[in-house]
Amino acid sequence: MIFKEFGQKGLPTIILLHGGGLSYWSLNNVVKNLVDDYHVITPILDGHGDDWDNTFISIEDSATKLIQYIDDVHNGQVFAIGGLSIGAQIVLETLSKRENIAKYAIVESALVYPIKGLSTLTGLTYKLLYGLVKKRWFAKMQAKSLSVPNDMFEKYFEDSRRMSRQSLVNISLSSGSYRLKDSIQNTKTNVLIIVCEKELNLVVKSGKLLEEYIPDSKLYVAKNMGHGEMSLVNYEQYLRVARRFIEGQELPE
Repeated sequence: MIFKEFGQKGLPTIILLHGGGLSYWSLNNVVKNLVDDYHVITPILDGHGDDWDNTFISIEDSATKLIQYIDDVHNGQVFAIGGLSIGAQIVLETLSKRENIAKYAIVESALVYPIKGLSTLTGLTYKLLYGLVKKRWFAKMQAKSLSVPNDMFEKYFEDSRRMSRQSLVNISLSSGSYRLKDSIQNTKTNVLIIVCEKELNLVVKSGKLLEEYIPDSKLYVAKNMGHGEMSLVNYEQYLRVARRFIEGQELPE
């Protein structure tokens, strides 16, 4: 896991975790709007981008590494932590393991209902998928489904081609089989849950479950948006919602 830093170190620290198949560059628009007020850390998850040669193991393993980093570098606590998709699942796992690791958390599009039949996918299926990932036409389809902006496509395609087959398998299985831990109910962190209206039904259901499970959490449903659109495309709205949440104000429509 590589930790990219932006802004002055004396400012409150926010850690933002990218989604599966992406990297720190997918957060550029959010970061540039935060650096005047915050010290922003954007980890590159194992197996992704410039950390392609370290195989992604699991959500649990990533959370353990993130906690170790926060302990070593930030004395065990940061101002806020956020994530998209598998990044959001890692945030949830982190909050489950350490109840006071952050004052605020933003969890966007986190799946906590395991996908049935996922483990039955054969090695041949993943071999085929891995081959397709390296094709530009398929990468464009995938980028669209992930809401990757057009000006970020070349970085996405470059990073997709570098990812190992084992990392791809582990990312898919870990994300699709992730289960929410009961210990999340002990968190002292103020949690904002974001889901997009046009996401898969399981993701929308996950958002509602998280709101029930996590004490004093808030759920925000982004209207007329699909997976990833909130922070990757409509980042101004994402930032507006996040700032209002942190300031204790009513969330916008």
